[in-house]
Amino acid sequence: MSQARTNLFSTIKLAGEVILGKERQIRLSLACLLARGHLLIEDLPGVGKTTLAHTLAQLLGLRFSRIQFTSDLLPADIIGSSIYDREKGSFHFLPGPIFSQVLLADEINRATPKTQSALLEAMEERQVSAEGETHRLPTPFFVIATQNPSYQIGTFALPESQMDRFLMRIDLGYPDRDAERQLLTGGNPRERMSTLPIALGTNELQALQSEIGEVHAAPPLIDYVQALVEQTRHDRAFVHGLSPRAALALLAAGRAWAFMEGRTMALPEDIQAVFPGVAGHRLRLAQGNGHATAENLANLIERTPLP
Repeated sequence: MSQARTNLFSTIKLAGEVILGKERQIRLSLACLLARGHLLIEDLPGVGKTTLAHTLAQLLGLRFSRIQFTSDLLPADIIGSSIYDREKGSFHFLPGPIFSQVLLADEINRATPKTQSALLEAMEERQVSAEGETHRLPTPFFVIATQNPSYQIGTFALPESQMDRFLMRIDLGYPDRDAERQLLTGGNPRERMSTLPIALGTNELQALQSEIGEVHAAPPLIDYVQALVEQTRHDRAFVHGLSPRAALALLAAGRAWAFMEGRTMALPEDIQAVFPGVAGHRLRLAQGNGHATAENLANLIERTPLP
């Protein structure tokens, strides 16, 4: 086992000492990062969304920025703006907080759609455009966005084009009784987080990201991914099925999960493990305004034959 892979497992273990009882969510978050995607965490306030983002950035030693999205936030507050230099007699670009390696877009659905859309180019192209000039973003570049449930006051639902930019969406949920007991008796998680070492260096992370593409996906597995995607397109429970971009995301996430399981070949169980996180926010229910439920997604998997 390579040192980088060993350090990856150390990262999971150390993160679990701060985010108690949520190993699966931690593993999904890291799988999303390894697959070069972006992560959306949707849940109630106070369950640890922001703490998870801070913890991952700390363990990976990545440059971290947090943007608190509010209704009066402007695109320039995210991207940056040009400032006039009186000595040089010219304008120069002052980068905004988006020029970081881990960007926490906190409560993203409290900002207006215009401001939300400022993230689109950055998430897809890894660059931003300001006043006719293109600026490359750092590498790696990982957006972790949090949002509160849409029924809460003061939220603006993310458009489907924005939702599709997130490779995965997860929720944390309430901790179980034992984890909550540890939380109540073990002190402030943020204090534990501040003492975490860098467990996985930037060069190691980029090496692992490159290895994900080498995880073998046999033709029968590709058939299985296609079959799952086609099931969503024929299911009348949804407004529309998964796009080709979603199919690529599903395969990339499945490869990352297989890698984290110590395998060099992706299996159907890897695709099944990441399917809810990849597909749930992309499938809008035909009845009502919500997205696919855990039951909907489990039914899709059950109805799709294994290769």
